[in-house]
Order: sequence, then structure tokens, then C-alpha cells
Amino acid sequence: MKVETSMLIIAFIASIIAGFIIIPILKKLKVGQIERDDGPQSHLKKQGTPTMGGIIMIVTMIIIVTGTYIFLTAQGQRETANRLIPMLVLTIGFGAIGFIDDFKKLVLKNTKGLKPSYKMLGLLIVSVIYVIYLVQGLHIGTDTYIPFLKTYINIPIFLYIPFSIMVILGTTNAINLTDGIDGLSSSISAIIITCLTVIGAMAGIEEVSVFGSIVVGSVLGFLMFNLHPAKVFMGDTGSLLLGGVISAIALYLKMPLLLLIIALIPVLETISVIIQVIYFKKTGKRFFKMAPLHHHFELLGWKESKVVIVFSLITLALSIFGLMII
Repeated sequence: MKVETSMLIIAFIASIIAGFIIIPILKKLKVGQIERDDGPQSHLKKQGTPTMGGIIMIVTMIIIVTGTYIFLTAQGQRETANRLIPMLVLTIGFGAIGFIDDFKKLVLKNTKGLKPSYKMLGLLIVSVIYVIYLVQGLHIGTDTYIPFLKTYINIPIFLYIPFSIMVILGTTNAINLTDGIDGLSSSISAIIITCLTVIGAMAGIEEVSVFGSIVVGSVLGFLMFNLHPAKVFMGDTGSLLLGGVISAIALYLKMPLLLLIIALIPVLETISVIIQVIYFKKTGKRFFKMAPLHHHFELLGWKESKVVIVFSLITLALSIFGLMII
């Protein structure tokens, strides 16, 4: 764990340094947050706060993973070093799609951003490439762990590939929906990724424990600027990136179903949106005061900090529970 701890600390420091450099650039470019008029009134004061802050995490991960690759190669751990790259590529791929969407909306002032069909196509392409890499490149098999039963089931390849792609797309969408309150998505993602990293370390899968540690350090560094009152938001650049990381590691560990437990908050955020849309179409009324779920609690009178603390503690408790049942 010495390497993992070192990488986490180095990534944390590098992320903070990157934040001090990148945030002023975002301010100069006037890449400001656009708040919904029908949202919580307290959010209107956030209008203009720099977004696209996910760039901070991407830059940090690229630098530290590259440095780690060189270090591990020099130490004779070339196989571990080589296996870091595909996870980084997936992360950059999703972050790049989010960046294009943010760039079109915030820099080019195209309010629609990247067309949903193009956005989904991009996410799909990256997902397919990664899943094929796992199956054909690493030959990890299609065994999938079933929580509680503590056993693996072998999924036929023709079902495993679409299932894995759905896991990636669903996770990225869920983390994206969770991003709506200062520090919420970054806090929850950091806890979930920490849980998966610990599992990787327990299983002796060094590439996962090292990569996860770098990501956690990068997210924690970003969180220093994202806590309430946020000095920067991650935008789709960050939320898609984090969703990609979580799903990539979960699939690598053969534990995508564990996300239903440790990532319950993002799952509920997604379900709340689905319920809201269906209920409104059928009745013309809202089931929740506002969706996603975190906004519902805000409109009930909860402060942003309370929502973040409660949701994060729930995620922490579920992550500990997840570690107990594997």
C-alpha cells in the first residue's frame, strides 16, 4: 500500500496546484454556470461561478498516471503499468465528451451543447471499446460477482457485452444527475471509488488499487474548491469522467452489481428523475418537489451542506457494508 498512499497524496497536491492554475483561466474565459430559473432560488447566486472544473481532475490524472507508468516500468512492473493506460483512456474519453458538451454550451454559447444523439454515440463508442478490451484484451472472462450470495455467475458473452455497456452508460448518467449541489457528486464519487480501490487492494489487483488511489487523490484535491460555497463546478467534463471511472473499475473487479449497493444514492437520483417524468406525463403533477432527488430535499428546507453530509454518510455506510459482504 506504500505506492498507493504515495500516489494518492501526490495526486491530491497536484490537483490543488492544478486548481489554482486552471480556475483563474476559466474565470478569464467567463466559463460560468448557468442556473435554472425553476430551480431552488438559493442557486441563482451561483450564476457565473466557473464550471468545466473537471479539467482539473483530467489534467491531474494524466500527469500522475504517466509518472506512475514511468515509475512502475522502471521498477520492472511493466504489466501493471501497461494496465493503467486503458483505464486512463476510458476516463479521458468520457471526460472529453463532457468537455465538448460544456465547451459548446459555455464557451461557444450554444445553449443546447452537444446533441444528445451525438453525446450518447460518443459514450457508446468509448464504452464498447473498453468492454471489448476487458473481454478480448485482458481475457478476464464474463464472471460477475453476486453480492450476498458471495458467488460468481458466468454470463454468456452475447449478454455480458450489452450488460457491461449498460452499466457504464447508466453509471455515467447517474453520477451526472447527482452533480447539482456544491461538493455532492465529488464527495460521493470519492467514497465509492475509495471502496472499489480497497477491494482492488484486498484482491491484490495492483493496477486497480494504484489507479483508484490516483483518482481519489485527484477528486479530493478538486473537492477543496468544490465544497460549499463552490469556487468551481465540475460540469459534464467531471461528472462523466467520474461515472466512467466508477464503472470501469467495477467491471474490472467483476463487481458491477455491487454498485447497486455502494452507489445507491446516484441510483436513487436516477430513479427520482424517471418517476418524476412518468408521473408528470400521466397526471400533469410532480411526484417530487423537484428532481433529481437532492433538489427535492433542498425545497423541503434542507441546506446544501446538510444534503451533502447526509448523502455522503449514507454512501460511506453502504460502502462499508459493501466491503463486509464481498
